[in-house]
This record gives sequence, structure tokens and C-alpha cells, in this order.
Amino acid sequence: MTKVTKKRKAAFEKFDREAVYPLNDAIRIVKEITDTKFDSSVDIDIRLGVDPRKANQMVRGTVTLPHGTGKTIRVLVLCTPDKEEEAKSAGADYVGLDEYIDKIKGGWTDVDVVITMPSIMAKVGALGKILGPRGLMPNPKTGTVTMEVGKAVQDVKAGKIDFKVDKFGIIHASVAKVSFEAGKIEENTRELLHTVIKLKPASAKGTYVKSIYLSSTMSPGVQVEPKSVTA
Repeated sequence: MTKVTKKRKAAFEKFDREAVYPLNDAIRIVKEITDTKFDSSVDIDIRLGVDPRKANQMVRGTVTLPHGTGKTIRVLVLCTPDKEEEAKSAGADYVGLDEYIDKIKGGWTDVDVVITMPSIMAKVGALGKILGPRGLMPNPKTGTVTMEVGKAVQDVKAGKIDFKVDKFGIIHASVAKVSFEAGKIEENTRELLHTVIKLKPASAKGTYVKSIYLSSTMSPGVQVEPKSVTA
């Protein structure tokens, strides 16, 4: 049996693990039970009533959180020389093409988002085995393959995130930092959940949002009443 640490035991004493809480109460509890020396992320796990093995039940999309994620997002833009100034002016951390492709082939992936252009996807496609497993591969569906590289950089820096249901039918995402005001965490969370609900596949039958859990880095999960968000 796994030993429960003193911090985790103290956290368990502050809420009922079997209870289901309205979103605002769950946020309050997560803030109360978080005891880390750093500013923890607030994470959400949404279990959906879909079968990800079926193409017509895949749930994937993007959302711009009203208050951002609180994280410093490092952006690499792989583009042609005529687009470099646009990317730099928008706030990209790294801009270039061949030199960064070579760096990535050598194992460098010290970025959070990679943005590129349709015309050079043939070159970027060769990096799939490296970028894919790390969730860094540019994709038109997430707005990271575009001619408007400047706008894409601004969107990412402003709090745009992408999400995708995993093979178990669960969406995992970070929606804020614990230091955020409770109201801002709630607005970010609702924005994500409303976007997920809008993307409900027509072929999905039965209950769509089966469960929602909110937690912070290293904290227990607090179950959220779906109706408090989806109503």
C-alpha cells in the first residue's frame, strides 16, 4: 500500500473525497489544499462519453483562456526569411528555419509551441518522430500551420491552448496558476469546458461529460459537478 504523506493527509482532511462539488467550491478547495513552494498549475481532467478509436468521435480543438495560463510559453517559428520579422515582432522566442530544423534533429526541443507555414510543412514533416511524441508537431487544426505567423504567436502568448481527448476518452489541460484569483480560474475553466461541449460529436451517445476533476500540481483531485458548468 502506498504511504500517504503528511501533506497529502492534511489535504484530505480539508474536503470529502467522495463528494462532488460545484465548480466555485472545487476551486476554493484546490487553492486551500495546495502546499508547494512554487506557483502550481491548476489542472483539469474531463472524462467524456466518446470512443476515441472512432474517427467521428475524436474531440480536439483550441481555446483562448480569458486570463491566460500564467505560464511563460516559449514559441519557435519555423518560417521563410520574409516572415521572420513578423514572427519576431509578435514575440516569438526563436525564429528561423534550417538551423532550427538541424537543432531539432540533434535532439533540441526546448520550446512549448512550434508554429510554421504550409509551404514548408514538407521540411517540418521530417521532424514528426521527434516533435510528435512531445506534442509539438504543428497542425492546421490547432492554428500552428498558418501564413499568419504573427497572429498565431500572439494567440499562443495570450493564452491559446490546444486539447485532445486521449485513448481513454479523457482531456487533460492546465487552465491557470493557483495564484490566480478564484474568479479568473473559474472563467478560464468555464471557457475550456464550454468549448469542449460545443465540440460534442453527433455520433456520441449517452452522457457526454461523465466526470470532471480539478487539481493542482501534486494535490489530490477534487470532483466537480458537471451540471454546475454545463447547465
